Amino acid sequence: MTGSLIPSAKFADPDTTARGETRASVAWTGLKTLWFNTGSLCNITCANCYVESSPVNDRLVYLTRGDVEPFLDELTGPAEIGITGGEPFMAPEIIGICKAVLTRGHTLLVLTNAMRPMMRPRVQAGLVDLAERFPGKMTVRVSLDSHDSALHDAERGPGAFEEACKGLRWVADAGIRLALAGRKALHEDEAAARAGYRALIAGLGLGLDAADPKQLVLFPEMIARDDPPEITTACWGILNKSPDSIMCASQRMVVRRRGAASPRVLACTLLIDDPAFDLGDTLAEATARPVKLNHPWCASFCVLGGASCSA
Repeated sequence: MTGSLIPSAKFADPDTTARGETRASVAWTGLKTLWFNTGSLCNITCANCYVESSPVNDRLVYLTRGDVEPFLDELTGPAEIGITGGEPFMAPEIIGICKAVLTRGHTLLVLTNAMRPMMRPRVQAGLVDLAERFPGKMTVRVSLDSHDSALHDAERGPGAFEEACKGLRWVADAGIRLALAGRKALHEDEAAARAGYRALIAGLGLGLDAADPKQLVLFPEMIARDDPPEITTACWGILNKSPDSIMCASQRMVVRRRGAASPRVLACTLLIDDPAFDLGDTLAEATARPVKLNHPWCASFCVLGGASCSA
């Protein structure tokens, strides 16, 4: 949070807010989604990337199939497995990782920008093969920051919108289950955003239902310098919201940091650098204690934004 305007007293104590109130926490309720971040390298640099991925940011190194399998072995039944990055299709063992997930009977959600890494022949062949072998079990969710090409390119670079649309059409034409992830621009509400994406979906012939939050996930726009309120135990009643609905009640993410001897399990898909959200070496260790909502994004993304990275 370098350069943040957030008062230094806020988000400083894991148990108490700056006003002396008891900070909210979220207890583990059981696994909904286990995420694997395959690495922070990406083929593009987005202006407002939640985890600052880029072509040079390798603080999270590529996961291997060998990194992933011990965590899959901890699971006692079918689960949703999410794969994110960075750009997952840059990871050398991405198809092998996907295969390891699917052969164990889990459902798979792969996040991508649908640009050049996904369009390599080896990756395309691997995805088509997996979709045919495990029908209905794998979804490729494409990030499209706006239904407006100019806004999307302002975030991701000139030509990014057109290239992503080509990738979207390829996924749809290949018969691979598809979903979209967008953002609500600061100037529009959810209804306007869904209407804009609905027109785009129709124009590309993607066959998605823009009203379905699983087929079109809309995330809140977040700015690092925002000053959201701290979440207290009283907020659950004030907001009429249950802590069980917050992402860290049922989701965890595995990462491997550059130079680390082994992967680690984090409480959140967004907070990859804050040591308070680094929970252990195993899922068992990482689900043993509540997560304290001691970060601005706990408020702006999850509690007040109502967002979740899962399907």
